[in-house]
Amino acid sequence: MISAQVLAPETLTVGWLIYAPVLAWAVLRAPWVELFTDRRRQHLLFGTVFTLFVLWLVRRDFDTGVSYHFIGMTAVTLLLDWPLAIVGGLVAQLGLVALGRQDLAAVGINGALLVLLPVLVTECCAILVERAQPRNPFVYIFCSGFFAAALSALLCLLLALGLLWFDGRFAMPEWLEDFVGYLWLIIFPEAFINGMVVSALVVFYPEWLETFNRTRYLSAPWKDDEPGR
Repeated sequence: MISAQVLAPETLTVGWLIYAPVLAWAVLRAPWVELFTDRRRQHLLFGTVFTLFVLWLVRRDFDTGVSYHFIGMTAVTLLLDWPLAIVGGLVAQLGLVALGRQDLAAVGINGALLVLLPVLVTECCAILVERAQPRNPFVYIFCSGFFAAALSALLCLLLALGLLWFDGRFAMPEWLEDFVGYLWLIIFPEAFINGMVVSALVVFYPEWLETFNRTRYLSAPWKDDEPGR
């Protein structure tokens, strides 16, 4: 998460120009009728937003104006689908703003990096997996869970670093060439947390996952029976 003090006003404006239209589109596409009539979905949404809010509170704040915390949006996207995932990410951010742990002016750029980007990556991975129509649920867990979370964390870190470098208002560390070595310390835990959550949901509560095809993964056999056997 990036503080507004280390970003140029133009960058903050661009962040809002990207975040606000997609947020409005998500609000229009969200299944509000099903949400208001299905108490299970309501509990999932409220519980997910609270968990996301707590996850973003557990972070390391640096004096330079940046903060490190886990993203968690991959599991949220697979659980709620992308419209409600974006809305839930906004509510979690507003909770941080209310506690003074995030700048209101930086909600747009942080929302684009920490919400929209992971949701986009996860949704693309889920669509590609669904088009392949695998019967093994581990393909869904690995590609939509572990891999999507790792790729989201990598792209988020690189884009955030690129923004800080482009604005020129952030003092880059002298050990920037060693940054690649530290990427694994951030990417692997992000992939592990999201992947474990998705794995647990597939095993115990597959009906909670909006992007999980229970009919194909859990009902159909993994291999077609050979003739004569």
